Amino acid sequence: MGDSYDNALAETVIGLFKTELIRRRGPWRSLEAVELATLEWVDWFNHRRLLEPIGNIPPAEAEANYDAQMDDMANAA
Repeated sequence: MGDSYDNALAETVIGLFKTELIRRRGPWRSLEAVELATLEWVDWFNHRRLLEPIGNIPPAEAEANYDAQMDDMANAA
């Protein structure tokens, strides 16, 4: 179960998506064009976007580092 912060985060990401992709690259000729552009944007957002608060690395890399650290801790126990 989530809280109000979950909703605020989702609304922020949706706002970024609309600003960075939908409005900037429109008008769109087809639904398929929007779907393909959305997949590309999500890939960039997760795998190539560098975030300063987590050490200027992409979110997917930070998650992989965390998972590896948790695996190491579980194996040490």
